[in-house]
Amino acid sequence: MEKHLLQLAAPEVELVYKTKVRSSDRVQLRGSVDTYNFLLQTWDENKLELQEQFKVILMNCKNRVLGIYELSTGGVTGTVADPKLIFMAALKANACTVIVAHNHPSGDPHPSTTDKDLTKKITQAGKLLDITVHDHIIVTRNFYYSFADKGMM
Repeated sequence: MEKHLLQLAAPEVELVYKTKVRSSDRVQLRGSVDTYNFLLQTWDENKLELQEQFKVILMNCKNRVLGIYELSTGGVTGTVADPKLIFMAALKANACTVIVAHNHPSGDPHPSTTDKDLTKKITQAGKLLDITVHDHIIVTRNFYYSFADKGMM
């Protein structure tokens, strides 16, 4: 009787972060004003008042930007922000800290109860992974809301 080896098909997972930018040349975010201005420069102006989008700014330990991950695009009143995907991107980029951000197409930067609950959930998850969630910024064309500035982080 011949013995057959059982071959299991298992997908290969590879973690890759490619960059051509030196660390010293990266944008450094020193607070909510810097972050808001950086986000406005990178946000699609045509979607700012049209669709809600959720983004993650991935940073090294010196608050220099490693990259921006566009997590989701939703409708006029909401989008999905899956914490697993936020931290998947952070781990892949070897980020020490992240800033999460989303826009309010209505133009009202004040957070909803859902925004507040999500911020708590993301902050707690970050603590487990030793990744600091530095801020959650709500972006509108003319204003922003910083959870860190309001002492809510």
